[in-house]
Amino acid sequence: MYEEITLQDLDRDKVNVMRQKYIELEGTSYPIGDIFRRSYANSANGRKQVQEEIAEPYFSAVMAVWGEEPTVFPEEPEIIETEA
Repeated sequence: MYEEITLQDLDRDKVNVMRQKYIELEGTSYPIGDIFRRSYANSANGRKQVQEEIAEPYFSAVMAVWGEEPTVFPEEPEIIETEA
């Protein structure tokens, strides 16, 4: 059994990762199981997830495009003031 990993829509702000497992039987590869898909943002949390979940050489490919610093920052929660 082996796994193919595909990086889709890789740009400086995001990447979509697709994983598919295969078995080889008599020289023919057959996909098994469901396709796993996950999107990662170039945020501090997304960078941590990519480091933990994506193996080489795919991790290095993502980091080469993303650079040294995050480009996506979480929005600040909106504070709604009410009169008491």
